[in-house]
Amino acid sequence: MSGHSHSPGTRSGSRHRQTLAVVLTLVGTVMVVEIVGGVLTGSLALLSDGGHMATDALGLGMALAAIVVADRGSSSDQRTFGLYRLEILAALANAVVLFGVAGYVLYEAVQRIQDPPGVDSGPVLVIAVVGLIVNLIGWRMLRQGARESINIEGAYLEVLADLIGSIGVIVAAVLVRYTGWLYADPLVGAAIALFILPRAWRLGRQAVRILVQAAPDDLDVEILRRDLSSIRGVIDVHDLHVWTLTSEMNVASVHLMTPENVDPHHVLDEARHLLQENYSIDHATLQVEPDTHIGCTELTW
Repeated sequence: MSGHSHSPGTRSGSRHRQTLAVVLTLVGTVMVVEIVGGVLTGSLALLSDGGHMATDALGLGMALAAIVVADRGSSSDQRTFGLYRLEILAALANAVVLFGVAGYVLYEAVQRIQDPPGVDSGPVLVIAVVGLIVNLIGWRMLRQGARESINIEGAYLEVLADLIGSIGVIVAAVLVRYTGWLYADPLVGAAIALFILPRAWRLGRQAVRILVQAAPDDLDVEILRRDLSSIRGVIDVHDLHVWTLTSEMNVASVHLMTPENVDPHHVLDEARHLLQENYSIDHATLQVEPDTHIGCTELTW
């Protein structure tokens, strides 16, 4: 039937897959440099930041793997919605990882305040500056995608946390080098952890809302119900469900009751246009039923 395509088009995560792969390579390279540099210089701060970047590289890898697997699995007859939800699972995993990193950094900060270690600040400063440059590149590359995909947003937050971490290490190294104030390292570490926590909470909350199939935050279900009820010929709206499958893919299902003599084609066209134009819902299952039909209200959920 002409004009009745249900193809989801190119997913936002897929559009940024190559960018994510480049950022993962950059972060992985700097991670190795920081860990090796931390071992050679005896810098606990650099080792800690290297471990932080290792965790972030894991998060970036999960985000990339989710996009690849979702793209490959989208055409299976058994997976009627494809594997797009893997992007949301990866975002939730990233939030959990961020919480873990924040907890670890806070723990390390407490330990260092009790017994601040010495730091060979020269090499640490050089490596941290390199890390900052790489993280700035990654942050710039992922910024646009973070507005389109929750999965890319999770990766973006990983890189942003790395960027802040690099700045913290630079500040700590400069203070230790020029003032000898060893407490700079644990205090900066605690600040990094406090920066990560609210962002991890927001990302995790958003992912959980999608997984429990709650309506999108920016959509008022009662207003949508009223708009559907205002369609000419519709006398009742029930079994209305709206949820987010993955980034940029809101879906809906609804029953629209009409008098028996009303043309269902008009109702379907008006409802589809309303959902697309006013609510950006391109995929909806619409059931038009006459008011003489019985049995639908007997559903228990």
